Amino acid sequence: MVPCAGAGIALINTGLCRSRNSAHSILSSLCVIAVAALAYFAVGFSWQGYPGEASHAFVIGGKTWDWIAAGRFFLRDVRFDGSPHSLAALYGLFAAGVAAMIPLGSGAERWRLGASCASAAMLAAWTYPLFAHWAWGGGWLARLGQIGALGSGFVDCGGAGSIHAVGGLTALAIAWILGPRRGKYTPKSMPAAIPGHNTVLVLFGCWLAWFGWLGLDSAGAILFAGIEPRRTVLVALNITLSAASAALVAASITRTRFGKVDSSLCANGWVAGLVAASAGCAVMRPAAAVLVGIVGGALAIYGIEWLDLHLSLDDTTGAIPVHGGAGLWGLMAAAPLSAEPVAGQWLAQLVGVATLIGFVLPLTFGLNWLLDRFYGLRVAPEAERQGLDLYELGAGAYPDFLSHPDDTWLR
Repeated sequence: MVPCAGAGIALINTGLCRSRNSAHSILSSLCVIAVAALAYFAVGFSWQGYPGEASHAFVIGGKTWDWIAAGRFFLRDVRFDGSPHSLAALYGLFAAGVAAMIPLGSGAERWRLGASCASAAMLAAWTYPLFAHWAWGGGWLARLGQIGALGSGFVDCGGAGSIHAVGGLTALAIAWILGPRRGKYTPKSMPAAIPGHNTVLVLFGCWLAWFGWLGLDSAGAILFAGIEPRRTVLVALNITLSAASAALVAASITRTRFGKVDSSLCANGWVAGLVAASAGCAVMRPAAAVLVGIVGGALAIYGIEWLDLHLSLDDTTGAIPVHGGAGLWGLMAAAPLSAEPVAGQWLAQLVGVATLIGFVLPLTFGLNWLLDRFYGLRVAPEAERQGLDLYELGAGAYPDFLSHPDDTWLR
C-alpha cells in the first residue's frame, strides 16, 4: 500500500504542471524514487537504525544523547526475517522515497532531472535518516521523556515530521534556491496564475495518496509508536476523517472567496489533511482528527497564497504548506489533542518542531546550495520556453496536441 502514496504525489505533481513539462515531472518522480532507494540502501538505514541497536552518543550533564546509529552499510546488519528491525528497513526505504519526492512539486518546471536526483540522494542518505534516527531510531528526540521528563518523548506516529516536514522544508529550500518560474511574476511583482494541465490526474492522485497513507501511517504507528495491529482501525479512521475535513474546508474557503470551488486547492487540502493527521493518528480520538484536518486544510490554502503574494516564493504545486506547514501543525496538535494527554508532551513536540526549523531547514538548504554552486539546479531559459519534455527528454507527453503557449509578454 505504501508505494501508492508516492504514486499519488507523482500524479498530483504532474497534473499541476503544464503539459509541456508533464513527462519530465513523472519521470523525475520515478528517478528520484530509484535514487533515494539506492542511497538509503547504501548508507541511509545505517544512520537511521532501530531502537536498541548500536549507535553513537555523547554524555552531557550525566544524560546520554543518542545522535546517530552505527549500523553497517548496505543493510549488512539486517536479517530479512520479518523482524521489526527488517520491517523498519523496508519502511524506511519507502519513506525516504516519499520524502524525496515532495520537493519535486516546489521545483517543478525548472529543476534539472540530474540535479533533482542528486538532491534526492543527499536527502535519503543523510537528512532524512538523521532526523528519523532522532525521532524513530531511539535517538535523543524519542528519549526526551527519559532525558528531560518531557512527556513520552517526541511523538510522530506516521511521519508528519520525519517524512513530510523534512520533505516540505527541503521543498522550501529548493524553491528558494531555484527562484520563480519564468513568467510567474509581472514587473510589478504580482503573481500570475499558471494553471496545471490535467485536473483529473490531480484528483486521481488524491485517491491513490489516501490508499497509500493507510499503509504508511499504520505501519509507522506499529513500528515506531508500538501500537497493536488491531488499533490500525483507529489510524485509518483518523486519517480519513482528517483528509475529508480538510478537503471540505478547502472547498468552502474557495467557494466563499472566489464564487466557485477550486479543484486543485481542494486536492491540496485533502493531502494536507492526510499529512496533518499523520503525527497523532494512533493517539487521537476521531473528533480530534476532524479538528486537525480543518486547521490543516485552512493552513494549506492560506499558506499557498501567503507564499505567493508576500514572499514571491514560487511553489508550483503547494508542496511547502501542504507537507511542511501541515506536518508541523500535526506535530504540535498531537500533544493537546491526544486521547491521553501526558504532562510535558507539548514541550517535547515543540522541541521536535524547533529542531526541524532550526536544524533540518538550514542543513537541507546548505546541502542544496552547495549542489547548486557545483552542479547547477536550474535549467537554461531556453528549456523553460521550450518545455522540459522536449529539452531534457527529447519528446513531449502529448505529441498529438499543442503545448500551452508561452507567455511572451512576461519575458
